[in-house]
Amino acid sequence: MTVPTVTLPLPDGSTAEMPMVGFGTWRIRGQEAYNATRAALDAGYRHIDTATMYDNEAEVGRALRDSGVPRDDVFITTKLLAEDAGREKQALTDSLRKLGLQQVDLWLIHWPPNGLAAPEVWRELIGAQDHGFARSIGVSNYAPEQIDELIKATGRPPVVDQIPWSPAQHDAALLAELHARDVTVEGYSSLKRTPLTAPALTEIAARHSRTPAQVVLRWHVQHGIVVIPKSVRAERIAENIALFDFELGDGEMAVLDRL
Repeated sequence: MTVPTVTLPLPDGSTAEMPMVGFGTWRIRGQEAYNATRAALDAGYRHIDTATMYDNEAEVGRALRDSGVPRDDVFITTKLLAEDAGREKQALTDSLRKLGLQQVDLWLIHWPPNGLAAPEVWRELIGAQDHGFARSIGVSNYAPEQIDELIKATGRPPVVDQIPWSPAQHDAALLAELHARDVTVEGYSSLKRTPLTAPALTEIAARHSRTPAQVVLRWHVQHGIVVIPKSVRAERIAENIALFDFELGDGEMAVLDRL
C-alpha cells in the first residue's frame, strides 16, 4: 500500500515528505498505546502523531523500535505544551528521550501560549530545527493571523497547522488562507466531529461499499488535508488506512462539503 504524501519545504531548500494519513494517539496511554501503535505500524501507517500532553511518547517510541520498521521510514510528530513556553529546550529533550530518538520529523506548538502567537516560543522551535532536533516545525490550533505574526517576527513560516477538521466543519475560505501561506492543514478529531449516521454520508458509503468513517477520511485526502484517525482496535486501525482503492466523485465531495 502506498499512502500519498505532502511535501514540506525545509529551510535549506530541501523537502520532507509527510504521509497524508497518520495514526493519532490522543488519550491512549500505557500498554494500550503501545499495542495500538504496533497495530498501526503493522497495518502500514508510516506517520505517528503524539504529544507531550498525551503522556505516551515512551510507548510510541518502544512500539516503533519493536516493530522492526526502519526509523527513517516513519514520520514522527510531537508537540510542545503551551505551558512549557520558556522551557522549550528541556521539553524537547524530554520528548526525544522518551521517544528514544535523536530527531522528530515535526515539532508543533500545541496551542497558542496564553492565546497569543508567541514569536519568542516560535524562535525556540526554529533553533531546534537549525540544530537538527526537529526536521520540520509547525503549530496547532493557530489562526492565520497568528501565523502571519510568526512569519513577520522571524521570517520562517510554520509548515503545518494542525486544527480540528471534518465535513461538518469544512471551511473552504480558511483552507484557502492557509494554503496561500504554504501551510499544510492537518485535521484532528475528524471522525469525532462528524455525524457518521447522516443519511447523505451513509448513502455515499454504501455506494462505494465502504464505512462512513472511510468516506470521511478519503474526503480529507482528496481535499489535500492530512488526517490522523485514532482507534485502539486493530481492525478499525487497519480499516482507517484502507482508503486508496476508491475515489469520491466531485458531486459526492460537494455533498460532504455541506454535511
